[in-house]
Amino acid sequence: MAEKRDYYEVLELGKDASTDDIKKAYRKLARQYHPDVNKAADAEAKFKEVKEAYDVLSDDGKRATYDRYGHVDPNAGMGGGADFGGFGDIFDMFFGGGGGRRDPNAPQRGNDLQYTMTIEFKEAVFGKESEITIPRTESCDTCFGTGAKPGTKPENCSVCHGSGQQEVVQNTPFGRMVNRRACSNCSGTGKIIREKCGTCHGAGKVKKQRRIKVNIPAGVDDGAQIRMSGEGEGGLRGGQAGDLYIVLRVKSHDFFQREGDDIYCEVPLTFVQAALGDEIEIPTLTEKVKLKIPAGTQTGMYFRLKGKGVPKLRSYGTGDQHVKVTIVTPTNLTEDQKDLLRQFGESNGQQTNEQSEHHESIFDKMKKAFRGE
Repeated sequence: MAEKRDYYEVLELGKDASTDDIKKAYRKLARQYHPDVNKAADAEAKFKEVKEAYDVLSDDGKRATYDRYGHVDPNAGMGGGADFGGFGDIFDMFFGGGGGRRDPNAPQRGNDLQYTMTIEFKEAVFGKESEITIPRTESCDTCFGTGAKPGTKPENCSVCHGSGQQEVVQNTPFGRMVNRRACSNCSGTGKIIREKCGTCHGAGKVKKQRRIKVNIPAGVDDGAQIRMSGEGEGGLRGGQAGDLYIVLRVKSHDFFQREGDDIYCEVPLTFVQAALGDEIEIPTLTEKVKLKIPAGTQTGMYFRLKGKGVPKLRSYGTGDQHVKVTIVTPTNLTEDQKDLLRQFGESNGQQTNEQSEHHESIFDKMKKAFRGE
């Protein structure tokens, strides 16, 4: 069974975190790894891990027990007839051994990496192939990850004999207990390097800048993740490399707004166009198209351009473009134009303040209402 990570580490918190800190961290990570949002292969497992950590640390009683005993249930396995020899792993947890029965020289998988990539609005719509440079840890090419100078090899530690652990025997009221700790002589590796590699200085790993090609599919949206298997940090002792997760940030557009697979925009109409109707030219993501405006169009009305939206990311088809029209009131009118508008108003039985000194404004009516008139 895989060893559980520390709950504070899971939530990316220190042990002095407040209740509010725990809640904020949980909300952030739950959104990040929720399977409905994050399509990475390990998202569901990470979401469950975050939930489990929160369930314990958000409960004062459970947190106090966890802070004292870690992942071990102090009430478990205390029944009669217990084999005290089986308590070794439990006391490892109590006294810092952490279980510690794994082979320190076994292959170790590399860490996953995350890279935030900013792209243009239309690049998210239509997709693109790009190249990024990321710093990552890789196995040393000089010593092939051993950490030893070429021509030499690591030796088994003389203290732990290659196990990576030291045993400390303690006599307690419960019997003789064995506490296992990481070997202080080899720092738990089980190996001693007499002559270190001149390139990695015994670490077996080096930092490199790696250029990676990224294929961004059409239809991605802000916050989407792309998983690149094996492009994370290199493993140790022949272990597989971790994965690279690219988080996309999409820039906004001056004219278009996006909601899912649909595109929205707003275009101005003159009073004449709205009243009499017209055919206008509308920009879309790919081209300019004609849109027929019927007579009597009102400000705020929407028109749909079918199939002029965003390609659907995980299915066939394309969204639509929705065009909102806004009627713009003319300014800086000439006297002739004003006369024409006055004539139009009179023909409809309308009067303006300038035509009648006895016109009652909406503000006068509001004052009367306040006075109860």
